[in-house]
Amino acid sequence: MYKNSRGRPGRVLAAVAVAQFVFALDMSVVNVALPAIRTDLGFAPLDLSWVVHVYALTFGGLLLLGGRASDLYGRRRLLLLGLAVFGLCSLGGGLAQEPWQLVAARAGQGVGAAAAAP
Repeated sequence: MYKNSRGRPGRVLAAVAVAQFVFALDMSVVNVALPAIRTDLGFAPLDLSWVVHVYALTFGGLLLLGGRASDLYGRRRLLLLGLAVFGLCSLGGGLAQEPWQLVAARAGQGVGAAAAAP
């Protein structure tokens, strides 16, 4: 089993568990806000599904690539990079003023989650 070289495996496990929880929660929590998102940003009813699905598509589609990249470049480096991308894209989604901005931010969140999850 992998042991942290600094002797803090409990803290590392807790941080990774929280990150995994956030990635899974982000997949479904946006469903609650869809009516407000549609009203505030002016989404067409058919386009609103992209807010939910683009995250799942990028996360699931790039997860294997994220695992391979973590093998090549280091798990800690990819975890931190993925968390940074996820956080910045979350901020971008919160600040979105147009529908395309929110969809792009959700896609970026999926990319960040795919990098950090493995």
